[in-house]
Amino acid sequence: MSYVHDGAAYERDSRYLTTRITADGREGHPVEPGRYRLVVSRACPWASRAVIVRRLLGLERALPMAVAGPVHDERSWTFDLDPGGRDPVLGIERLREAYLARDPGYDRGITVPAVVDVTTGAVVTNDFPALTLDLSLEWTAHHRPGAPRLYPAERREEIDAVNAEVYEDVNNGVYRAGFAGSQAAYREAYEALFERLDRLAERLADTRYLVGDTVTEADVRLFTTLVRFDAVYHGHFKCNARKLTEMPVLWAYARDLFQTPGFGDTVDFEHIKRHYYEVHSDINPTGIVPAGPDLAGWLTPHGREVLGGRPFGEGTPPGPPGPAEAVPVTHTPWATAPA
Repeated sequence: MSYVHDGAAYERDSRYLTTRITADGREGHPVEPGRYRLVVSRACPWASRAVIVRRLLGLERALPMAVAGPVHDERSWTFDLDPGGRDPVLGIERLREAYLARDPGYDRGITVPAVVDVTTGAVVTNDFPALTLDLSLEWTAHHRPGAPRLYPAERREEIDAVNAEVYEDVNNGVYRAGFAGSQAAYREAYEALFERLDRLAERLADTRYLVGDTVTEADVRLFTTLVRFDAVYHGHFKCNARKLTEMPVLWAYARDLFQTPGFGDTVDFEHIKRHYYEVHSDINPTGIVPAGPDLAGWLTPHGREVLGGRPFGEGTPPGPPGPAEAVPVTHTPWATAPA
């Protein structure tokens, strides 16, 4: 992370590796099933976008996934969830090794999601905004039957406009509040966040999804912030005007998505909490991870079916995640659900 305005305002380091993986291979990396490995952490909202989109489109076999642990140090994300602490395919302990394989002098963020070329062991891209769009547009030959249209041509201009506002004030806005270096910078981010959430609630009061009557890329991007809101952003990042559970429209919208196959079944609340509360020692020096919040509400009826819409349009929902990719039930609301 870097700071501007005399160290007061948080500014995200956006110097990403922007090489694209395309159907025609025009940038030297063609779409090829099994050639690449998507490295994620379930703790990270930016990586969670890619996890959800991959699930919705059915790209699990074409683009295998490596899951890093929720806690990292200043050097890198680690593969401590795997036997021996190494990714079984890439053979590395730290994601940093794949970045250095791309550029031995790499001096930018070691971020997830990252796509690694298994043939070279080097990161191809960590450009998270472009990554999910390319999964929709460039990997179509490997989408599952019934995959939804998450970035339809006729809706792209509107989706892009919504995404830009949501990114500035919500997705990145919670970080601008949480990492603010002055009261003024914090207040600016805090007010912009809740003003935007109020406008989104107005937008969603009479329509089930953000753009059109089906799930799109816009819903994926908003969901990954909303699902973390009460668990970490409300307290840890001081975004405490209201909890998500105190915003009726957005709370119902978030539950609707959570209960949609491909969304909630990718969420690991334990990893989310551990990452923010243990890694951000400047904000939480004790490293204590809160016991709450109660997750049971995520499974309660949301009532938004009355607004119409079909989450997958003419398509179908994805099947359940495979055993190797299932989130431990104890890290989910289903742990407390009645048998």
